Amino acid sequence: MEDEAMETFTLGVEEEYMVVDPQSRELKSHDHKIVDIASQSLNDHVKAEMHQAVVEVGTGICANIEEAYNDIKNLRKTVSEIAISLGLRIGAAGTHPFSHWSTQMITPNPRYDEIVNEMQEAARSNLIFGLHVHVGIKDKDMAIHIMNTIRYFLPHVYALSTNSPFWEGRNTGFKSFRTKVFDKFPRTGIPDRFNSWDDYKNYINLLIKTNCIDNAKKVWWDVRVHPFFDTIEFRICDVPMRIEETIGITAVLQALVVKLYKLRLQNMSFIIYTRSLINENKWRASRYGLDGKLIDFGKQAELDTRVLIVELLDFIDDVVDDLGSRSSINYIRKILQDGTGADRQLAVYKETGSLEKVVDYILSETVAGI
Repeated sequence: MEDEAMETFTLGVEEEYMVVDPQSRELKSHDHKIVDIASQSLNDHVKAEMHQAVVEVGTGICANIEEAYNDIKNLRKTVSEIAISLGLRIGAAGTHPFSHWSTQMITPNPRYDEIVNEMQEAARSNLIFGLHVHVGIKDKDMAIHIMNTIRYFLPHVYALSTNSPFWEGRNTGFKSFRTKVFDKFPRTGIPDRFNSWDDYKNYINLLIKTNCIDNAKKVWWDVRVHPFFDTIEFRICDVPMRIEETIGITAVLQALVVKLYKLRLQNMSFIIYTRSLINENKWRASRYGLDGKLIDFGKQAELDTRVLIVELLDFIDDVVDDLGSRSSINYIRKILQDGTGADRQLAVYKETGSLEKVVDYILSETVAGI
């Protein structure tokens, strides 16, 4: 890709897993043991999170989608094996189907203590599990342009990741309830449009000056130009149940960045829509997943979500082969056919009437094929 000589579009993938007692199927504190054991071979690629029943993994900087797949596969496999050795299991879903956040312990850490002290119940109840994808890009003004533009596509990708229909033992009616839990935090959701990197820095500096935040990492938008890394970070997705889903979504996000980058170099651009309009589609994706309709704002019409996702795949098709991600992106069509993690959780619950069986299914799918 000659046009992309200046940028390599590297990848980094972070997944958050629930730690589960296989007997009760409840969330269970691993008392930092998984992280301690994993650090012996994986260094800082496995981390504790605010709640002790959560463990986070993060790949290294990956040159392409194949490296990202191998890295996240190794992390899932290793963390799963460590959990099993401790009599525990890991699960990949945006929320636990029935465990209550109030019974879960907070990890002792000054940073977490500060967040809980400030956010109170909003922080203590934030027992959710997400997927974060980094796509490398050094040009900060270009990154801001891509962030502005790519916001339109976030609900489409989010719909593919929906994997949290249950919350505290209830069928919420949403395909992704995780985002409704996280909405209680400030500085979340779809970001506003920024005119430039300087415009963004001025916003951050104002928040710091007025004691809203102490650093830019406390801006938790669905997409952000990372304040410390040369990446665009996507934070909107539920953690998918299967590794192939994670990699397929990662490949789509990378391809979108590259496509929008190429258009910009050709002095072309996708239309930049307002946050308020994009939020209409995000709400629909959260509520209905793939089974609803999203708004095509260009046509000013509702279209089936699956139709718009196929259009998205067509939009990025000309960069996929150069990125070596054709196989990974083809898995998106399997998601469109078989449903998301939320659809499959709901199917298990409809068949069995048991949230414990739903947890069993999550645990099984999390390590399927690895």
